[in-house]
Amino acid sequence: MRPFGRPELFFVFAKQNDHRADSRAFERNREGQAGIIHNMTSDIQIHVSPFVGFARQWTPVALSSELRGRPLAVTVAATDVVLFRDAKGVASALIDRCPHRSVKLSLGRVEDGCLTCPFHGWKFAGDGACTDVPWHPEAKRDALGATPLPTRELGGMLWIYTAIDEQPRDEPSPPAEVLAPDVRLFGESFEWRAHWTRAVENMVDDSHLPFVHPNSIGRGMRRSRDATLALDVEEHPWGWSWRAVVDGVAAEWSAELRLPNVSLLRIPAGPGKSLGICFAAVPVDGERARILQLGYRSFLRSPAFDWIFRAINRRVLGEDKAIVESSPVGPVPHASAEASVATDVVGLRFRKRALAIIRS
Repeated sequence: MRPFGRPELFFVFAKQNDHRADSRAFERNREGQAGIIHNMTSDIQIHVSPFVGFARQWTPVALSSELRGRPLAVTVAATDVVLFRDAKGVASALIDRCPHRSVKLSLGRVEDGCLTCPFHGWKFAGDGACTDVPWHPEAKRDALGATPLPTRELGGMLWIYTAIDEQPRDEPSPPAEVLAPDVRLFGESFEWRAHWTRAVENMVDDSHLPFVHPNSIGRGMRRSRDATLALDVEEHPWGWSWRAVVDGVAAEWSAELRLPNVSLLRIPAGPGKSLGICFAAVPVDGERARILQLGYRSFLRSPAFDWIFRAINRRVLGEDKAIVESSPVGPVPHASAEASVATDVVGLRFRKRALAIIRS
């Protein structure tokens, strides 16, 4: 089974009075797709496991700038989620299903700080509480709530904790640079046809820069291909930070990876200046990832300059996309399945942790 594929469906059928089982529960259609259920007169209960292969993780799912007055639908590890802001602008996230008839709440609208279902007008607050059931003033709304998810807004990104009815063990840990009060944040989101682990591994790979990005962020390394590249890696509770060392000389740029899926590249911009790119690779399913690209700078902070920096970052990410999408479908394999060298150290450490997350 592919990770983040169609969630497993467990069907429990009530016995019929004659206790005869239907020997043909499913019939495949001619295209070979999922079959239709037929000849079943019993009751059916469907149990879907959320966030398969990515449970109990703090992850960014969208940029703050993407969530405005309308609900925002995202898919995280094959689980539909809806984000919206209340009357005070506070962001919340719910499983994108109305508890009444399971339609998508993201098709509704925000009214009086609550998310209104498009089907029958039920309203839900950010904590999932049902605040209104039209036509039924006597309804026991306490038992009719939607499913909330722990949500935070930090560093220009919207984060959720991928667990239902479970308190987070910790808090999200964005890079310090995107939390600084004196930087301008700007960004975009994209979808790649690649597993999230492949996308993250690309983001922590320094040695590809002069080959994939020879005319952009890898330009300064083109003359160093015959040199010896090493990484000075430091381990942290949240992941790893590192700096490239070329022939014994430390590079001007540095990077970090905050588990499970947030990386940061610091780009030299001159004395007293701060410039860099924060990436997040959010699993959509077993074959797709949503890439959040959040740039930051401490100079030229007017929004009028955003398009220049955004165009540069978009070019870099486009170069990466073409390479990463050529990788095999599915998660990164065990380290023994592919050849590696010394500069793959961060990627190999990430593989071990990522595969543990998927298995859990």
